[in-house]
Amino acid sequence: MDTLLLEIGAEEIPAGYIQPALDALARNLLKRLDTARVAHGGARTCGSPRRLTVIVDQVAPKQATVTEDIMGPPEKIAYDDGGRPTVAAVKFAEKAGVAVKRLKVVQTDKGRYLSARKTNRGQATVRLLKTILPEVILATPFPKSMRWADLSIQFARPIQSIVALYGSRVVSFTLGGSIKSGRRALGHMFMNPGKVTIPSPEAYAETMASVNVVVDIDRRREMTAAAVADAAAGIGGQVLPDEELLDIVTNLVETPIATAGKFDDIFLDVPGEILITAMREHQKYFAVVDTAGRLMPGFVAVNNTRTRNMDLVATGHERVLRARLSDARYFYTADVKVPMDDWVEDLKRVLFQAKLGSMNEKVMRVKALAGWLADAVNPAEKENVTRAAHLCKADLVSQVVGEFAKLQGVMGRIYALAAGEAPDVAAAIEEHYRPTHSGGQLPETETGALLSIADKIDSICGCFSVGLIPTGAADPYALRRQGIGILQIMRSRNIGVSLSRLVDKGVSLFADKSSDPPDRIAAAVMTFLKNRLSRLLVDQGMSKDIVAAVISASTDRIPDVERRAAALEKLKGKADFDPLAAAFKRVENILKKAARTESAPVSPALFTHDSEGALHTACQSVTTRVDRLMDQGDLEGALGAIATLRDPVDAFFDDVMVMADDDAVRRNRLALLAAISALFGQIADFSQIST
Repeated sequence: MDTLLLEIGAEEIPAGYIQPALDALARNLLKRLDTARVAHGGARTCGSPRRLTVIVDQVAPKQATVTEDIMGPPEKIAYDDGGRPTVAAVKFAEKAGVAVKRLKVVQTDKGRYLSARKTNRGQATVRLLKTILPEVILATPFPKSMRWADLSIQFARPIQSIVALYGSRVVSFTLGGSIKSGRRALGHMFMNPGKVTIPSPEAYAETMASVNVVVDIDRRREMTAAAVADAAAGIGGQVLPDEELLDIVTNLVETPIATAGKFDDIFLDVPGEILITAMREHQKYFAVVDTAGRLMPGFVAVNNTRTRNMDLVATGHERVLRARLSDARYFYTADVKVPMDDWVEDLKRVLFQAKLGSMNEKVMRVKALAGWLADAVNPAEKENVTRAAHLCKADLVSQVVGEFAKLQGVMGRIYALAAGEAPDVAAAIEEHYRPTHSGGQLPETETGALLSIADKIDSICGCFSVGLIPTGAADPYALRRQGIGILQIMRSRNIGVSLSRLVDKGVSLFADKSSDPPDRIAAAVMTFLKNRLSRLLVDQGMSKDIVAAVISASTDRIPDVERRAAALEKLKGKADFDPLAAAFKRVENILKKAARTESAPVSPALFTHDSEGALHTACQSVTTRVDRLMDQGDLEGALGAIATLRDPVDAFFDDVMVMADDDAVRRNRLALLAAISALFGQIADFSQIST
């Protein structure tokens, strides 16, 4: 078995395209090898701005040979009365690629049929790769592709070379009519222009290193990090950690050469967030801090080329950055002169969503929701929450955020503090966007948490009200992420406000924008949030049936849902759980068959058996205990109390015929079972649990 190497050399590919393209390239190549019945080992990927490479180990020299039995026509039409093959048999043999005399008759469930055994002998892998590799190359997905010259093919950037080796042999093919595969790879664009010969897949990395191309991304990332750290140390500082920027820069160069530069101290009067973002977003420079974490007037740039005079290179970077920072300083100085309340008025000219109105309208809705939430959770926070809501989108019309969109919220906090707003108000303006991604940081202040929930529930209810509901993979307004964010915040801060009432309030604010009944929209939003909650808990490691059971019972107090699920998981591991669940399911089945949906008082005077009285007494006692324990938040204790009903429930079913002939007695027994069902239902719908 030999190693397969495929390198696609191209003009500079955007950094963000490289890793997803490599993943797809490897995945598609292995899939095609599997389809072609070519055995293989694992795949490795390499890449740089000018090349995408996949290496597959232990690729078999030929396809696996396979034998298949092909069914043909019935025997009665395949042979005539004299046993001679008919046209049907001859045509079948031709189609199967076998001689007529090799056809066999086999017995099947439908009768006797002709069968042909066909052997497909494996072809040489090199021959197959001539078709597979071009198809894999052209199937590589990119956010945007382009055409070039007069070729009909598309790729992220014009392809300049293709290296295709199986062992030491070239896999020869032509792409787009003029791009021929071979063993010549592009060298470094500046330090080693031209091409280099790759003798074998095993020699690939070493050969490319000899022409100043580090093809291993992980290795190049390590080299970049080390070079940046050394450059920062050279000006007496250390690099501000930025893993995302490190990933980007790694795929902007083929050999990392770091150089440090400085900027004027006057720019340190500008908030550090602005300086860091200006360096990062526009120039891909790393910020430098001192040992106390304070921003220094310095930076580190990563170049793709080493020159004779690196000081001159640093001077060039400094000149470019000075212009960027001057603009940023001007924007900030102009912004702080404008009252934030003026910006809130300016939001009337900023569109939130075509069907949902302006950003100013959204702010007013969020303000109403935030005030409602504060009244329900902590009225003492209402003033801060509503003020933060009023200002939460104001910075969107600031000049700094117009230049650096990623600073939305951050600049709102900075401007609010500069204007003398309360610290919690300022913090909430930044925090209300959190979490910004899966597993992201949650709001740290109560004000920020309540504002974040209000903002997100407004977006969800608004989009659902006008039919902008996520479908499949499409979620342009990130409603799934926002839904999960609401649930995570409620859980983390133990916010037990009624979710259904919150949704009803949110939907009510869109009455003038939707033609659908509010209750229908609210029901759809609740289903959406329940699905997000289910996914959240299952991903956390909880059993699907347990999660379904507690969500089916109630999702009104989100913090309780997780506690009920945890208590139920613990009880499920005990020996007496299955009989308890079975008893509850029996209760539910009887109530369902009796179409019993309304509750009614239980009359002890109608009891005819001691088991009825015993169950009624136990139910009353347990109900009192459960109410007290749930008020205390002791869900495990409440579930344990409910579990004590197992014996009286079993005795009731052993001794009593629920569906008695006497109508009053029957109704009374159903009422007793309904009380039991309601008690169990405070924790979970046990009928959803697998036993």
